[in-house]
Amino acid sequence: MKFLRLISISKPTIEKEGAKQMAHDKEKVWNKLEIDFKERKKNAEHLVKEGKIVESKDTVALLEAVIKTGDKVNLEGNNQKQADFLAECLCKVNPEKVNDLHMVQSVLSLDSHLDVFEKGIAKKLDYSFSGPQAGRLADFIKEGKLELGAIHTYLELFGRYYMDLTPRVALIAGFEADKDGNIFTGFNTEDTPVIVEATKFKQGVIVAQVDKIVDKVQRVDIPADWVDYVIESPKPFYIEPLFTRDPALITDTQVLMAMMAIKGIYAEYGVQSMNHGIGFFTAAIELLLPTYGEELGLKGKICSYFSLNPHPTMIPAIESGWVKSIHCFGGELGMEEYVKERSDIFFVGEDGSLRSNRAFSQVAGHYAVDMFIGGTLQIDKYGNSSTATANRVAGFGGAPNMGCDAKGRRHSSESWLNCGQECGMQEKAIGDLPRGKKLVVQMQETFKEKMDPTFVDKLDAWKLAENANLPIPPVMIYSDDVTHIVTELGIAYVDKCSDLNEKMAAIRAVAGYTEIGLMADEKETEALRQKGIVKTPEDLGIDVTKANRSMLAAKNIKELVKWSDGLYNPPARFRNW
Repeated sequence: MKFLRLISISKPTIEKEGAKQMAHDKEKVWNKLEIDFKERKKNAEHLVKEGKIVESKDTVALLEAVIKTGDKVNLEGNNQKQADFLAECLCKVNPEKVNDLHMVQSVLSLDSHLDVFEKGIAKKLDYSFSGPQAGRLADFIKEGKLELGAIHTYLELFGRYYMDLTPRVALIAGFEADKDGNIFTGFNTEDTPVIVEATKFKQGVIVAQVDKIVDKVQRVDIPADWVDYVIESPKPFYIEPLFTRDPALITDTQVLMAMMAIKGIYAEYGVQSMNHGIGFFTAAIELLLPTYGEELGLKGKICSYFSLNPHPTMIPAIESGWVKSIHCFGGELGMEEYVKERSDIFFVGEDGSLRSNRAFSQVAGHYAVDMFIGGTLQIDKYGNSSTATANRVAGFGGAPNMGCDAKGRRHSSESWLNCGQECGMQEKAIGDLPRGKKLVVQMQETFKEKMDPTFVDKLDAWKLAENANLPIPPVMIYSDDVTHIVTELGIAYVDKCSDLNEKMAAIRAVAGYTEIGLMADEKETEALRQKGIVKTPEDLGIDVTKANRSMLAAKNIKELVKWSDGLYNPPARFRNW
C-alpha cells in the first residue's frame, strides 16, 4: 500500500518534469552552424564585387572576415596542385585576430605551409605527406612550434574530414571560375571534391583561388552552389612535376632490380592491376616493359590496369600496347596533350582534359589493385617500413592504403589468390576458408644516398613518436602487409615464410652490408634459396651482364618525347637536349 501511494504521488511530479524538459528542448538551437556561416558571410559581404568575386588585393581582409580563432582550416596542398596564393595570404592575417588554427591538409610542400605556424597563426596539424618540408617539419616538432595530431594516409584523412576533422573553412585552387562560382579544376582535380563536399555540407566556407575568371568555364568540376568566394590569383597556382623521372638518371643497379621484379614478381604472380610508387625503381620497370617484358612474352599477361598519375615513363608501354586503363590521382605537367590524344587509356571529359581524383584513385588502390610496389626510407629487422624518421618527417601519402591487404576485399584475381595460397604466416578465416592477399612490395637498395642504411634494427619512427608525443610510432607499412622486399641482392618472398624467425632471416639475406645484413648466416640463406623464399638474380635466371641502361625503352626525356609523337611537352628543367 505504501508503494502504491508513492507511485500516485510521483506521477504529477513526473509529468511536471516532463513538461519542463519539453520546454527546454524547444529552446535548443539546432542550426548553430548555419547561424555562424551567415555571420561569417555578413562579415565579408562588403568585399564581394560581383557575383562571388573578391579582388586579390582584398584576400587577407577576406580571410580575417571568414576565419575565426581555433577554426579547423583546410589549405589545399596536394602532391602537385597548391593553393599557394591563399597560403601566402593566410600568413599575412593578423595573429591577434586569427590564431590557434588547426590545419587539416593533405600535403605540406611550400614554405608558407609552415610559416603559418611560425607566425603564431596556426597551432595544430593533421596531414598526410610533407615532401620538401620534411626536415623543417621535424625541427618544428622538436622546437614545440607545432602540435602534431597525426600523420595519416590520404583516405584516412579524407575520412576524418567527414567525422572529427571537418574543416570550417577550406581554401582551394582551380584553373578557371565564372563570376557565379562554377569552377573548372581541370587536369589537376586531385583533392578538391572531397575537401569541398566535407566543408560545404557542414555549413563551412569555401574560398577558391583560380588562374583566371572567365565568362564560361570549360567544364564544371565544382558547382557554383558549393563555392562562396572566388579570387583571381595574381599568378597561376604552382604545380610540382612530382612524377617526372628522367630516364637518364636511372642506374644499372636499378635496371637489375627492375628486371628481378618483373620476372620474379610480376610474371610469377600474373599481376594485372597495380599502383607504382614514385621513384626511379618503378620508372625503370615501366621502361623495361617494351624491351625485357616483350622478351619474356609477358604482354597481355601483366601490367594492364593502373591507379597511377600520368607518368611520362609510361609512354613507351602505352604506345607498345601494354596498358588498357589508367586512373589518375592528379596530373603531370607536360602530359596534358598526350592524355587528351590517348583518351582510350585515361579518364577524360568531353573537353579532352584529364579528370583526376585522389580519393577515387586511393579507393581503387586500396581495393581494386593486386599489387603496390614502391620505395621507403627504412625497414626494420621484422619488415616494418617507414618514411618518417627523427630528422625527416616525410609522412606517408597514400602508401598505407596502397600498401596494405584490404580485409574488406571480396573479388578474386589470379595474383591475389596466388599470393594468398602461398602465405605461410597468413591467418586463415574461421573454418579454414581460402583467402587471397594483395602483393605489397618494398623496393630499395641496401644503402641510399649519403650511405644511409635502408635496413635498421629499430625504426627512427620510435624517436619521432617520442619527439612529437605520439602514442604510436608512425609506421608506413606494417610487416604483416609486406609480401616481398627487393634489393640489389635479390628478392625476399616474406609472404612464404612460416614464422617470424624465418621472415627475419629472409630479410637479413637481402640486407647486404647493413647492420641487419651482416647478421645473415650463409647456411641459413642457402636453405632459404632452396625453399624459394630468397631468390638472387642467378636463381631467377637473369643474365646480370644484360642488366644495364641499354635495356631501357627510352634513355632520356628527348626519347620519351619521340615515343609520344611530340605530344609530351616536358617542363623546361627537364629539357636536357
